[in-house]
Amino acid sequence: MNMKFFKRSLIIITLFLCYTFICAFSYASTVSSDIANSVFRLHIIANSDSDEDQSLKLLVRDNVLNYMKEITPNVSTKEEAISILSAHLDDFKCIALKTINDAGYNYDVNIYVGKFDFPTKEYGDISLPSGIYDALRIEIGEANGHNWWCVMFPTLCFVDVSSGSLDDDSKGILESSLTDEEFSLVSEDSFEINLKFKIVEFFEDIKISLANM
Repeated sequence: MNMKFFKRSLIIITLFLCYTFICAFSYASTVSSDIANSVFRLHIIANSDSDEDQSLKLLVRDNVLNYMKEITPNVSTKEEAISILSAHLDDFKCIALKTINDAGYNYDVNIYVGKFDFPTKEYGDISLPSGIYDALRIEIGEANGHNWWCVMFPTLCFVDVSSGSLDDDSKGILESSLTDEEFSLVSEDSFEINLKFKIVEFFEDIKISLANM
């Protein structure tokens, strides 16, 4: 009798764990997909980790972001942002090369739009979980140095560049493109939200690891 009870209990526990895992995976997949579909990011890789190359990376960043502000003053959707930025890739490359040459270096630059792995990053009071995001990627020289990540749409890049305060318009665009649950996940700080965030992060990290095997 005890053995039958043990087997039944084991089956129930196993089924419960499987159900919990499936629910967590489904939740993480839906949330991460919606968040990734709502933002367009910037990824700049320095030539090396030397102080000079890291400083050069930031100069390229500043000039690229200034140009982005010029050509996307009234952009209201991610698709529109990608379309405009994709049409100006040559301009972005010229700006990056000029910045590099003006600083006394002769590194080449590779620049393209695609899907790339991103770690968890904070922008003011917004936290985006790790995952695979659409992004403009700029590789300087050998591209063996530390990265610089930000969000080009909505324009959260300037949080890192300036005071750390988040622009209300950019925050509003992000909020309008997410469900209440998803926006709470990236903007609120509580035990429940942090736990959900960790679940999304966990499954996305697994996905990234499997994709890079």
